[in-house]
Amino acid sequence: MYLYKKRKKTLLYAAAIVITIVAFWSFKDGDDFKIAKSLDIYYSLFRDVNIYYVDETDPETMVENSIKAMLEKLDPYTIYIPEKDKDDFDFMVTGQYGGIGALIRNNGEYPIVAQPYKGFPADKAGLKAGDIILEIDGMPMNDYKITEVSDRLKGIPQTKLKLLIERPYSSEKIEKEIIREEIKISSIPYYGVVDESIGYIRVTKFTPDVTGQVKDALRTLKAEHQITSLIVDMRGNPGGLLNEAPKLCNLFVDKGEEIVSTKGKVKKWNQTLKTTDFAYDTEIPLIILVSRGSASSTEIVAGALQDLDRAVILGQKTFGKGLVQTSIPLSYNAQVKVTTAKYYIPSGRCVQALDYTHRNEDGSVGHVPDSLISEFTTKNGRKVYDGGGITPDISIKAEKLSQLSISLIVQNVIFDYATKFAYENPTIPGIKDFDITDEIYKEFIQFALLDSFKYETQSETELLEFEKIVKREKYYDRAKDELDNLRAKLVNDKETDLKSFKPEVVQFLRDEIVGRYYYEGGQIQTNLKDDIQLHKAIEILKDQKQYKSILSSDFVNIEQLGMKMSMLDGKLDEKSKQNDKALYWKSAIN
Repeated sequence: MYLYKKRKKTLLYAAAIVITIVAFWSFKDGDDFKIAKSLDIYYSLFRDVNIYYVDETDPETMVENSIKAMLEKLDPYTIYIPEKDKDDFDFMVTGQYGGIGALIRNNGEYPIVAQPYKGFPADKAGLKAGDIILEIDGMPMNDYKITEVSDRLKGIPQTKLKLLIERPYSSEKIEKEIIREEIKISSIPYYGVVDESIGYIRVTKFTPDVTGQVKDALRTLKAEHQITSLIVDMRGNPGGLLNEAPKLCNLFVDKGEEIVSTKGKVKKWNQTLKTTDFAYDTEIPLIILVSRGSASSTEIVAGALQDLDRAVILGQKTFGKGLVQTSIPLSYNAQVKVTTAKYYIPSGRCVQALDYTHRNEDGSVGHVPDSLISEFTTKNGRKVYDGGGITPDISIKAEKLSQLSISLIVQNVIFDYATKFAYENPTIPGIKDFDITDEIYKEFIQFALLDSFKYETQSETELLEFEKIVKREKYYDRAKDELDNLRAKLVNDKETDLKSFKPEVVQFLRDEIVGRYYYEGGQIQTNLKDDIQLHKAIEILKDQKQYKSILSSDFVNIEQLGMKMSMLDGKLDEKSKQNDKALYWKSAIN
């Protein structure tokens, strides 16, 4: 009887595969036989494994895993979206969902509130960062994954839910009744004036109304602060809607300019997107801040404004995602987001790294072979290159975090101290006036040491690996004393390191504490105090001669120059190489 029920259940899933085979077979001639043959094999394998495998199987999960494995072989961005993940996907694209308006995270046995969004239901109900979520609608949350907790908090707008929370450092248990709302997170969490008449706008995603938000912010900055130049911060912006990129460029570039074109295998995906309206301001000096996390639509805006010599790009080389995805609906409310085209910016460059295999750990562009790099020119004749990502006009090396700071962040030591600080201090001075005093930092050190956090420096890790090699090669007895002496010198002293890395740790500590009182906008504002990239941008905008020279045909981008030299090494004879290099270096020095 068991085998019969299992066979019946499996055949129901397999029937869908059979229908798919028939559909493929009747679609067209040519490669169809290979498709039908492969699907037939898959159907047979799926049926027999589910019927005869020794343990119980989950056919739905097996199919979903096989789909994901298949798509991973194509590129990193073609993905399957089952019905249960549709809300998260919609939020990623539109910034909208139904819920309470708060970030949550794991921290011990129960989930906690990481950050309530200002003005949304969680905030209006009085939830605070650090609050422990014990129950949702009477259901204990200690056995649930964070994604499952998130699903329970989301729901149809105007529906109610009840939370039982525990407030840290008070042992107070509080019941909260919250009415869900449509949550629409702004693409611009902060804008303001950063130095005299220099405006600043932070853009975090490309949602349907991002251009309108930027325009409103710019209009306000001009009317209320009479700004004469502008910094648009797109660091870490992962992109979003493709059609918003030309619209955003159109604020600064006049009607009729080509911003991006898409080219794919299927002709209907080929299109050229141009600016369609008169620009809001074609003259205001403009700097775009980018980082390795800036991707997709962000790279179109930065790359197009660079190609049109409309803005100076400053920061780190961008992510390198130049592939267009189209969402195609499937049965049972599932979707597939499939790569249908590549996009090209005005100079003809493709932002996509042509070789997917050479990536950094975070997925951004890593090493690109010289053979895959081609030269292009901007509107003013400046030399730019493809190969993946947008190389800034002015490169600012990203600061590397110490292992100490990483451990304090990952192990929630800084977060937990900020929770304690906020409980003990109902208010703090304004954002510009608040700082981490010596007294506050001394208290933090004691808190961190009592927390017993753990961390291991890279030196210690490398030494441990070296010891394993020495033992394997049977040199350990001979080198033991030297290794012990070295280990003694390298072993971290937490208190000493907390003092040594104080300037770095203070930035994260100040950011977390300010967020408890002034939300995300406050965090961004306080971070700008020590922002090296921002200060460099301000320096350039205050020197208009320097700004204009960067956008002129005589400007030589040092990082681009390195790429050019690499290309020259493989194409010119020795004498020509030396002459060409000398000319480039002379130009760069001047």
